Amino acid sequence: MNEITTRILDYLVLLFAVVLASSIIYHLFNQDYKTETAIYAEVSDVSKLQGVYVRSETEKSYSGSGAVRYCVSDGAKLGVGSVIAEVYDSEEQIDLRRSIAKKQDELSMLTKVENPGTSDYAQPANLSTLIEEQYKTMLRLREVGDYSSMLERKREMTVLMSTYDKITGQSDNLQSRITELQDEISMLELRLTEPMEKITAEKSAYFVSYVDGYEKILTPQNMAQLRQEQLAEVTDGGPPNAERSPNVIGKLIDGYEWYIVGVFDNTKLRLSEGDSATVRLESVSDDLHAEVVSLVSAGDITKTQVILRCETLTYDVVQHRTERVEILRKTVEGVKVPRTAIRFQKMPKLDEEGKETDELENCMGVYVLVGENAEFRKIEIVYEDEEYYLSSLNAGNGYVALYDDIIVNGVMADGD
Repeated sequence: MNEITTRILDYLVLLFAVVLASSIIYHLFNQDYKTETAIYAEVSDVSKLQGVYVRSETEKSYSGSGAVRYCVSDGAKLGVGSVIAEVYDSEEQIDLRRSIAKKQDELSMLTKVENPGTSDYAQPANLSTLIEEQYKTMLRLREVGDYSSMLERKREMTVLMSTYDKITGQSDNLQSRITELQDEISMLELRLTEPMEKITAEKSAYFVSYVDGYEKILTPQNMAQLRQEQLAEVTDGGPPNAERSPNVIGKLIDGYEWYIVGVFDNTKLRLSEGDSATVRLESVSDDLHAEVVSLVSAGDITKTQVILRCETLTYDVVQHRTERVEILRKTVEGVKVPRTAIRFQKMPKLDEEGKETDELENCMGVYVLVGENAEFRKIEIVYEDEEYYLSSLNAGNGYVALYDDIIVNGVMADGD
């Protein structure tokens, strides 16, 4: 090969490289289309209402004389014969028991710290990490208002801190304090007397330490007859001028079932009697499951009176008679497709076996960018909104898929 031929080939190679680079730069900076990535999304239709809580409740009373000491907390599950409260001749007996319980808590903590199994194998670095984690957990519990769990975490952190002080030599031997507490508890126990009266549960139930006056008004037997105006008048404070017996110490809630009654917009949720739904209460951090018992028109298409049955009863729930409630329909997930990208294309119709036929049908879909070319992909709608559709995640070949580059603007969006 002579020198002239070599030079011509060099120039041709250089020209090809320049053309290729120019083409790449042109396509990078002169695209006449706009794309959006197909992402995963999930939605739940939500409807809000002012829920009124209906429970099967029985008031509990005592003789009316003496000081009452509760033995269970609100929302506690009771068995037949469980002691709800004790009545003493004076507040002193209640104070004695409170003081003994406090000293026993401290004794239990110190005994645990003194246990060789707690301290002999503990390392300061590990304890320091655990203390920090407990502290952060307590802050989170305080934010959500879970004070009972916060108190338990506080006890655990106290044990950790005391153990840390012991193994690092910052505290004296705790055995003397343990002996002192044992002696104090023994002396206090000598002053205890038997209760004048014990209030027990005659059936399995949940306990609440107060009454609000709705116990005989809002019942499962009459909840279907409640009118919208009656529901609107229900408050956490109870009905106006309600008469409450001074001898009532609380109430028993029968069984696990309780009900939410209210008026909501069912046009989007399209719930039917017997359906399952998720409910979200203002006072409860976790979602609850409910069953639709009844749906009755409240005089307009956007107003339906609903009765929901729940089977999860907690301390937070029994503190309220009414509060804001959200009803959530089953969550739908899919590939998010903007409405602005929707196009239609004639495509062969498929037979029952999934094979193409000669007949064409108008298919709904989008164009996606594959390399530098636009290719049509169908969508299988599982949810639609004013701004976007959700297409099935598992629609198969020929359908839009996660992370496709959907063309939303430009000449290529029409497939030209």
